[in-house]
Amino acid sequence: MINKIITKEEQSKLTPEMVLSDLMEGNKRYIKDDSHERDYNAQKTMAVTGQSPKAIVLSCVDSRVPVETVFDQGLGDVFVARIAGNFANSDIIGSMEFACGIAGSKLIFVLGHESCGAISAACDQVKFGTMTAMLDNIQPAIEAIGDIEGEQSSKNKAYVQSVVIKNVELTIDKIRKNSPVLQKLEDSGVIKIVGGVYYLKSGEIKLI
Repeated sequence: MINKIITKEEQSKLTPEMVLSDLMEGNKRYIKDDSHERDYNAQKTMAVTGQSPKAIVLSCVDSRVPVETVFDQGLGDVFVARIAGNFANSDIIGSMEFACGIAGSKLIFVLGHESCGAISAACDQVKFGTMTAMLDNIQPAIEAIGDIEGEQSSKNKAYVQSVVIKNVELTIDKIRKNSPVLQKLEDSGVIKIVGGVYYLKSGEIKLI
C-alpha cells in the first residue's frame, strides 16, 4: 500500500533512465492487472504541501488512455498534458519547461495511441469548426508518411498507425527544436525526451 507521494529529495536522486524504467515497469503491472494499491486519502493529504513529479507525459484526450492508470502512477507522480492528437504547441512546450526546468521532472514522454480519433480525422481531412485548425497540427505527420500501400484514409488501419507513430516522432523533434531550454537540459543529461504508443487491447506501451 503506497501512502505517500514522491518528495523533492527523492525526485532529486532520480535519473531520467530510472524514471523511464519506473514508468515502463508500471505499465507491465497494469497489463498484468497487478497495479500497486494506494491510500489516496493519505496521498491527498501529503500533496497539499507541494509536488515533485518525476515526469511529464503528453497524451491524447482519449478516454481509453488514462495516463496515470496505464503507467500505474499515483498522486504527485506525473504531470499530464492532454490534447487531441498529442501534438505540442507553445502552451504545451511551456508547460514542459515548467515541469522540467522549474519543478524538477526528469522525463518527457510523448504518448500516442492506437486508433486515435484525432489522427483518423486528420487523415480524412475532416473540416469541423475550430477542430479544423487543431487538426492542421497533425498534417506534418501525414505529409511525412507520403504514399503507402492501401487507401490513405481512416479506413486503412495500417496507414493511421503509421501516422500515429510519425506524429509522436515529429512531436519530439518539435519539442527539441522549439525549446532551447529543454534541449539544453536533455543535452546535459538532466532530462530525457522519449515517445511511445499505447495499444488499446493489450494495454501495452511500446517505446519508439
